[in-house]
Amino acid sequence: MSPPATRVENVTDTVHGVKISDPYRWLEDQESPATRRWLDEQMKYTRTVLDKTPGRERIVKRLSELLRIDTMSPVANRGGRLFYWKRRADQNQPVLYMRDGASAEKVLIDPNTMSTDGQISAQVFDVSPDGKMLAYALQSGGEDEVVVKFRDLDAGTDLPFSLPKTRYWGLEIAPDKKDIYYVRYDSKGPRVLRQSLVNSLAPDVLFGEGFGEERGISCSLSDNGKYLVMTASEGWATSDVYVYDIAAAKVKPVAVGLKERFEGVPGGDHLFLLTTWKSPGGRVLSVPFADARFEALKEIVPERQATLESLGTAGGKIVLNYLENASSKVRIHNPDGTLVRELALPGIGSAAGPYGEWDQDEAWYGFQSFGQPNTWYTYKISTAEQSVFFRPNVPVDPSQTEVTQVWVTSKKDKTKVPMFLFHKKGLKPNAQTPVQLYGYGGFNVNLTPAFSATNQVWVEMGGVYAMANLRGGGEFGEKWHKAGMFENKQNVFDDFESSAEWLIEHGYGSKNTMSINGGSNGGLLVGAAMTQRPDLFKAVVCQVPLLDMVRYHQFKVAKLWVPEYGSSEDPKQFEYIYKYSPYHHVKKGTKYPAVMFVTGDADTRVDPLHARKMTALVQANTSSELPVLLHYDTKSGHAGGKPVNKAIEDSADILTFLSGQTGAKLP
Repeated sequence: MSPPATRVENVTDTVHGVKISDPYRWLEDQESPATRRWLDEQMKYTRTVLDKTPGRERIVKRLSELLRIDTMSPVANRGGRLFYWKRRADQNQPVLYMRDGASAEKVLIDPNTMSTDGQISAQVFDVSPDGKMLAYALQSGGEDEVVVKFRDLDAGTDLPFSLPKTRYWGLEIAPDKKDIYYVRYDSKGPRVLRQSLVNSLAPDVLFGEGFGEERGISCSLSDNGKYLVMTASEGWATSDVYVYDIAAAKVKPVAVGLKERFEGVPGGDHLFLLTTWKSPGGRVLSVPFADARFEALKEIVPERQATLESLGTAGGKIVLNYLENASSKVRIHNPDGTLVRELALPGIGSAAGPYGEWDQDEAWYGFQSFGQPNTWYTYKISTAEQSVFFRPNVPVDPSQTEVTQVWVTSKKDKTKVPMFLFHKKGLKPNAQTPVQLYGYGGFNVNLTPAFSATNQVWVEMGGVYAMANLRGGGEFGEKWHKAGMFENKQNVFDDFESSAEWLIEHGYGSKNTMSINGGSNGGLLVGAAMTQRPDLFKAVVCQVPLLDMVRYHQFKVAKLWVPEYGSSEDPKQFEYIYKYSPYHHVKKGTKYPAVMFVTGDADTRVDPLHARKMTALVQANTSSELPVLLHYDTKSGHAGGKPVNKAIEDSADILTFLSGQTGAKLP
């Protein structure tokens, strides 16, 4: 079957003396009648191809068994009230509950009652220290923008005041519940604001004036409510820390201008900082709030061989989550930095937390791995006593699968790159084995072993799931991250292509069964891999991608990513960006793999124009007879919140597409 034809327009730009053709510029206009007609035709074509592929019904059935289950996860314990999410197997969205002491649980927010299609989801921004006020957000589809509401939990009613729909990066309720502090991000950039909840006055801007769209800010209140900790970032490698003294109405710089990563976390009367300054793997500094200045900073936990991924506080201690060869290790330290203990995790995998309050002994942590769904544990910081808070009843048997870690030599510069392999126990791979290779490689993002219903079904279909820890991530500290930024971005693509070659050389599939998958920055990854090595892959799943790297910074919030990629407005940066920009390296007559681009109207982070333009371009230029599809949803986006029924359908479409190209089948 042939895809629908797409109109070509002769649009040419000259950028730093280079003429660049953009024949599908008209598809950038998402709301134009011509674009909407084109999308209707593309979606019909995609459904025709997918619906003719056998086996989809079995895939939907198995995904439903894995995803239509009861779930539960903790949120906070404030004022003796426990807040948690819970979703029954027959519900599309989690419901927020509260239990006050030994009383029966009470429904607070049920998004399932707010829409007929399940596209409205909720988030908790904060709960007041006394547990009597809730700040929650409502999200529509996959949009980043939310509406923030406030609920008096004793009265059971929302306040008349709410925050309008836009992007918010954190919110804190003052202990007296009279004010809120939050970060709003709009076309001017990020701003830290204070808003009264007892009058209708306009908010006060506390910090961020002069920052542009390329900057980010996060904020958190000290436990006594006297100080506001603000981490201001420029990209994912550089950030500064400030403290706002609320009583004095004064901003104090703590660690500013050092061009390294600093992240501030309050704990009791001290400020703790995770930093890569003079320590690419990360270390911890500390300073009293009363003397919050750079000269008073003291190192309390030095750099280790492992990579320090995150810092938190709970039970009067500091919690450090490390990565050792891309697997979690958690260590509990006293406020002076001395080690208390290492958390006894169930195995190799990914840990989250422990999360808790500074003045409460009980905390929670989550743990998961490729074959183990996420389980939440209660954990007493003082004694290390732990018990299961909630283990989902997912019908999987971890003993039937296995995980190994291998090391790939990146062929260009011989860098060693780790890769996890997940497959059926005792699998003897050969040239016919279906393989799905996944990667990300950017923004200091770490890929660690985690459970996915989609990946579980892929393995049950006889496939191998390979996850490569490429440069650009943070698995081995800031040096690893910077080795995949700016002019080093090609290293990421080289690592990925070398990982695919390693798999084939070691008997895991062949060029006829090798598929690749990535989303967002990972969509750029697989787009570059497809255009640089079209001969190496049989199928590509390219989700919510960046693909036109010459113009990417002009759309949505993409100026935030200039400190990671660079910008074509800079002639030196244009030179290396243009060399790998996938949209500009599609060549007429090339035998491209089968491709499915996945995106939707509600992606307000990475503009879906990238996928629209690339779909048209590859369809017009490929000489293979393999399908080039656009999987487009008018309500889906980048920011999650997808209802379970939609998650099942979309995952089934991806697995059906890969099945049709690689031969993977459920038994």
